[in-house]
Amino acid sequence: MTDRSAYRCLASALALYLLALPAAQAQQRNSSGTQKSLPALVVTAIRIAEPAFDVPASITVVPLGNLNADTPNINASEFLRQVPGVLARERQNYAQDEQISIRGFGSRSTFGVRGVRLYTDGIPATMPDGQGQVSNFNFDSAERIEVLRGPFSALYGNSSGGVIQIFTADGSDPPVLRSSSGHGSDGMWRLDAGVRGTRGDMGYNADLSDFHTDGYRDYSRVSRINSNGKLDFKFDNSGKLTLMLNSVSMPLALDPQGLTAQQFESNPRQASPSALTYKTRKSVHQNQVGAVYTQPLGNDQAVNLLVYYGTRGVQQFLSVPVSAQNNPLSSGGVVDLDTTFGGADFRWTWKGSLGGEPLDLAAGVAYDRSKQVRLGHENFIGQTLGVVGALRRNEQDDVYNVDQYVQGSWHFAPRWSLTTGARHSVVRFSSRDRYITTNNPDDSGCVSYVSTAPVIGVMFNVSPDWHLYASYGLGFATPTFSELGYRQNGSGLNFSLKPSRSGNAEVGSKWLFDGGSKLEVALFQANTANETGVLSNSGGRTTYQNVGSSRRRGIEIGLNMPFGDTWEMDTAYTYLDARFLDAFGSCGGSNGCAVPANGRIPGVPRQFFNASLRWGGALGWHAGLQVDTADAVLANDAGTISAPGYAIAGVNAGYVWNTGRHQISSFARIDNLFDLKYIGSVIVGQANGASFEPAAGRTFYLGIKVALHQP
Repeated sequence: MTDRSAYRCLASALALYLLALPAAQAQQRNSSGTQKSLPALVVTAIRIAEPAFDVPASITVVPLGNLNADTPNINASEFLRQVPGVLARERQNYAQDEQISIRGFGSRSTFGVRGVRLYTDGIPATMPDGQGQVSNFNFDSAERIEVLRGPFSALYGNSSGGVIQIFTADGSDPPVLRSSSGHGSDGMWRLDAGVRGTRGDMGYNADLSDFHTDGYRDYSRVSRINSNGKLDFKFDNSGKLTLMLNSVSMPLALDPQGLTAQQFESNPRQASPSALTYKTRKSVHQNQVGAVYTQPLGNDQAVNLLVYYGTRGVQQFLSVPVSAQNNPLSSGGVVDLDTTFGGADFRWTWKGSLGGEPLDLAAGVAYDRSKQVRLGHENFIGQTLGVVGALRRNEQDDVYNVDQYVQGSWHFAPRWSLTTGARHSVVRFSSRDRYITTNNPDDSGCVSYVSTAPVIGVMFNVSPDWHLYASYGLGFATPTFSELGYRQNGSGLNFSLKPSRSGNAEVGSKWLFDGGSKLEVALFQANTANETGVLSNSGGRTTYQNVGSSRRRGIEIGLNMPFGDTWEMDTAYTYLDARFLDAFGSCGGSNGCAVPANGRIPGVPRQFFNASLRWGGALGWHAGLQVDTADAVLANDAGTISAPGYAIAGVNAGYVWNTGRHQISSFARIDNLFDLKYIGSVIVGQANGASFEPAAGRTFYLGIKVALHQP
């Protein structure tokens, strides 16, 4: 971190504390001295229901659904920015989804989310190969987001550098009708409507939203429709059945692509010239259904069965030059994917005792499968560019995993607890080539990866309000299909790629204070063997290699501090030192490049910080201030391209009415208050240096939310 950016970060934090201090002093003068109790948040992040405070892992629960939260509810970054260790960057490019990494895992993903497991109501939003997306997350109907970081993430299988789960709220009593609308800069608007309630033994929650923006940058327009539904049925035998339906339709998302440093300095709002030439764009249509049945077996045992099925269609136009497609092994410049996916998870849980002390156990088996028809077409017909041309690729790509897992939590002494578990995973890829010509041979093939990931953690309760813990575990991440897709020489899947395997360690402390404040500190280190990196990236064709060992280590600090009933402050600070430990000789540059040992891993800043200060109660006026800072970020393995650090601020204010049956919240917010020109995210490993994705300048958003409670 540069001295200047360090001072900005410290000054921002100090300013928030100084702003909050008068309110805290006033509250202390008027307080009766009673302690404000925290809600008993029960998490399922390690599949054993315990309060997050009692689990030897870094778990953050982000509550959603507050009527007085002045958020547009459009992007996951609105909520994940307040979680230590999580870097969620809104790219101003909906054709590539958001960039999300946890403790440096997933930082080099050029599209979607890799290295981090995603779930919606227990249904994987990450495919068995480790590729996922958050475009189908519905925040209006959700109750909370849970974020698990560190060693226990490995209990979720392949590519579990961290776990993000979103949970839809149960039906409410009395029923509630909800609606909201908002309008903002750059032609942004959003409409949402939902209903939540109960009828006898059935609970329901349904929501539909429509979002559109012309985009901060040229050629970045998008339209997206999200829907989410949940039905709960309770039976006389204490069983419960939950049905889920989720869909996202994005008929058009223009792709402005990345800019070079010179293009960014000239005009950060411009699109890449190649994006305009080849009309780069993307469309997505996804639907999924799921069901969960839970049946208690007496007072101590229960079984849980989850099944799901979905379809996903993607068509994406790339800017692959016509000259590159002259290669007979080229897959063209238009990607057309038709995917079906599904799976099941069966789990048994038991509550008992061992040695006279409480013991919770869970064991299960999971099966997930993705079947994908991948077509590739030329992106030209004659002299016309940006259209679907001749077929150049036709293959059936299948991947499945079969996993078995067991885990338990034992409070073996009055102030001690032990949590442990293991997961055995088999992941198998297969590809059947249906496009075979004289110059393009049969590229069919298959490969399997096997891993066993044990995890152990211990917690010591210094006092009821102060817990210390330590944990260690092993994890692994297979290459995704997109990383296996090309060899450096020849055609077919790159079977030489090995899975990355990590050893993850963490020590931490959790405090609760009088008045309801909470402070969590975690030190972590992850050593990875067979790290995956870019080998070459040119002509729209990216190949990957294993680049040896790497290390990610750092510290996370999360502080929540309410000051009575009217002031509250949240801060999240992360220091992350992510490095390649081994030297390697090629890193995707157009002329080749060499990376020395101990070079920094691109895609993540060394330090990043978020702080927010809120004033106001549940009704009446409220206002808030947010600050985000981040260090410089490398954009390539060689460290020759980097995006400068930044510090930005935002403000919001609103008013909430309650008429008995109606609650109405109106609000306004300004993001990037001082109109800073900065790079919001980077595309790692671009051979032409077009790695910069500019963030929006000063933007405005006005919104209104209405809740009608039925009698």
